[in-house]
Amino acid sequence: MRTTARNTFAVAPRQAFRQQGRRFYSSEPASKSGSSTWIWLTGAAVVGAGGYFYTREGGVSAGSTPKIVNPTKADYEKVYKAIADRLEENDEYDDGSYGPVLVRLAWHASGTFDKETGTGGSNGATMRFAPESDHGANAGLKAARDFLEPVKKQFPWISYSDLWILGGVCAIQEMQGPVIPYRPGRKDGEAAACTPDGRLPDASKREKHLRDIFYRMGFNDQEIVALAGAHALGRCHTDRSGFDGPWTFSPTVLTNDYYKLLLNEKWQWKKWDGPAQYEDKGTKTLMMLPADYALIQDKTFKKYVEQYAKDNDSFFKDFSNVIVKLFELGVPFAQGEDQRWTFKPTWAE
Repeated sequence: MRTTARNTFAVAPRQAFRQQGRRFYSSEPASKSGSSTWIWLTGAAVVGAGGYFYTREGGVSAGSTPKIVNPTKADYEKVYKAIADRLEENDEYDDGSYGPVLVRLAWHASGTFDKETGTGGSNGATMRFAPESDHGANAGLKAARDFLEPVKKQFPWISYSDLWILGGVCAIQEMQGPVIPYRPGRKDGEAAACTPDGRLPDASKREKHLRDIFYRMGFNDQEIVALAGAHALGRCHTDRSGFDGPWTFSPTVLTNDYYKLLLNEKWQWKKWDGPAQYEDKGTKTLMMLPADYALIQDKTFKKYVEQYAKDNDSFFKDFSNVIVKLFELGVPFAQGEDQRWTFKPTWAE
């Protein structure tokens, strides 16, 4: 399905996986003028108050690890760069990048939040434990957790909770997405805090289900559609969700293509033995989930799909805002929103 890239996308020379990132498919049509768990790709105060207390020592020697007191922005920048370096060095995953699955890990770690009970969310990193790690929605995410494990060993002072979210932030930015402000301060929890199954969106359902799930987290209709734009990244797998295929022709680059394709392509039911999903009528290489298609069947959702299809800058602005909101749900930050940091993507250096 994937062939040698026909890369006309302007990218900086730093990231090998980004240089090859706009991985086109042989069946991609010529560009047009003008344009069953839902795998939303689709992820704090400065650590200190009630957080981590370490002592900063000299260089690292064999058998020792650096100890940190109140990690600074510079410390987190080192973690960001280590993740980015691993993304560049390890291009054997889907379509040449672990980036999309890192976004999915951060998303699913965060999307369990319930505003009524105050439970779930990225604080705790409870997906490390069963039964949450075995929930159908989280199938395949062991690959992302394992990918980040060497970074955790290199920087043992960072919590898994903060690391997973920083992994999502890094992946979005390194895949040419918008800058995502980041606030550390999450603490790791225990298995007893695992959230119940069923809190993440179900790909086979439509607008009522979407509103039930996202309103529970505190999102509105515009934010639901903005978050859906993460489906520009990655693909579904038959051995995980049961669905199959990518949403876009460039699944390792974040753009507003998801909305353009959803609106402008002709979609039909895929004839196969798997769960009900749509395929594009022209090439039959792309897919949309029933929950995706609901976004253009509902009038309120559709107006935002149209907005983002027309204006990538508008999408990036709203996506950045809503993904930060998602990543911070339920986290008892000690400091305010003005303490968020931004990290420069490595390709911009």
